[in-house]
Amino acid sequence: MSNVIAIVGRPNVGKSALFNRIVGKRIAIVHDEPGVTRDRITAEAEWAGRNFTLADTGGIGLSVGEKTDDIIKQAALDQVTIAVESAQVIILVVSVQEGLIPLDREVATRLRKSQKTILVAANKVDTDRATVGAAEFAELGFEKIFPISAIHNRGIEDLLNEATLHMPEMVEAPVVEETEVPGSGKDTTEKAPEALKLAVIGRPNAGKSSLINALTQSDRVIVSPIPGTTRDSVDVPLDIVTEGVAEHYILIDTAGFRQKRKVDTSIEFYSVNRAEESVARCDIAILVIDAEVGITAQDKKIAGKIVDERKACIVVINKWDTVREEVVEARKEEIARRESKTAGHAKTDKMTTLGEFGEWVQKSLFFLDYAPVLFTSATTGFHLDRLMESVRFVAAQLRQKVPTALLNRVLKDSIEKRQPVSSAGHRLKFFYATQIRRSPPTFVLFVNRNELFSDSYSKHLSRELRKAFGYEGCPVILVARPRPKVKLK
Repeated sequence: MSNVIAIVGRPNVGKSALFNRIVGKRIAIVHDEPGVTRDRITAEAEWAGRNFTLADTGGIGLSVGEKTDDIIKQAALDQVTIAVESAQVIILVVSVQEGLIPLDREVATRLRKSQKTILVAANKVDTDRATVGAAEFAELGFEKIFPISAIHNRGIEDLLNEATLHMPEMVEAPVVEETEVPGSGKDTTEKAPEALKLAVIGRPNAGKSSLINALTQSDRVIVSPIPGTTRDSVDVPLDIVTEGVAEHYILIDTAGFRQKRKVDTSIEFYSVNRAEESVARCDIAILVIDAEVGITAQDKKIAGKIVDERKACIVVINKWDTVREEVVEARKEEIARRESKTAGHAKTDKMTTLGEFGEWVQKSLFFLDYAPVLFTSATTGFHLDRLMESVRFVAAQLRQKVPTALLNRVLKDSIEKRQPVSSAGHRLKFFYATQIRRSPPTFVLFVNRNELFSDSYSKHLSRELRKAFGYEGCPVILVARPRPKVKLK
């Protein structure tokens, strides 16, 4: 386990700005409104050859002994407590612009009880003249005070030099593994596999954070019935050991995707943008749908983003424990009535099994039909083991490399089964194909004229490749390129 440096302080003193400055990129949302950061956000960082985990926390807005009925504020405080307990070094951030206020003293009192190394970062020292204001914070009783400006990168070097001095020496785990191939006469070096990134996405209050907490068996992210509780994307490590084999994952908890017309603050705007970025950087997207609400137009838009990003996907129908047969039937009848207004008829097929409901989900998300559908309950743990089994299976599908000879044989049979339609007196001819990428599975097909390669024929070949090689949960990308070669035999 790596060393941890926790950034702590009252709201709106620049903790997230300092976090972003140290890790070297914008991870935490920075905003003038107090209380933007709620969850504990972590990232791996390095300074002077020392690796450590940096934790950003929500602002401490309660006095010692004070209680609150605000479940989000209390949960954010709980996350700060966890960060402090796990840290070797704590950076207490205060604001020179506002000076020493009573809540700074309250925070200092809380931290002093931890008996950890505490460094005071007097932030917002944007000019040399403002440096003298840092001396005021000596009243807090901590020896080390560092005037800094997270925005202008002032004083950060001195702060980190001191912080890393107080971290215990650690034996770094080897990052490579040496293996000798028999008969090769030389060693080969294999890099340790990177953690698989799983972005948990969906509408607000679909149960994304609850699902992550259930998988990690912890209260790693804040959960409340209030939509929009999660504001930033939070990376949560998950390590699973199965039969002596360690599996490493990063669960990315995201803010709920809201309709653009309902995004009425800049914080929500940044939250949605971070959620979209999480989809772009993940390996597999886990689309969480609320079983109580069913599939909405917004769910379909979110699924469309997954398709646009060409990501592997698993659809999770969460809160299944709250749904009864009569509720499922009532929802189907309601949907059918809505559709009948435009279609002129209503069909009320009964959906009394998981399989029937799953088929309906795949029909509703027909453009995401490659994604398996699972039913879970984060509250009861129903089918969470199957979710991780599905993750492993889809990940294996993403890693497979199809031999070129086998690929061309399958395509040859697929073309013979259904010949492409001719256009303007020209017929599409295929020469050979090869796989150029694994995630997503991408194949280049060399043809005589790429403009003849229609979407409908691309879907036909994609279906045939799925039949031959699986690729469940994965998009299959076919790219036609003109190259007159010998035709497939």
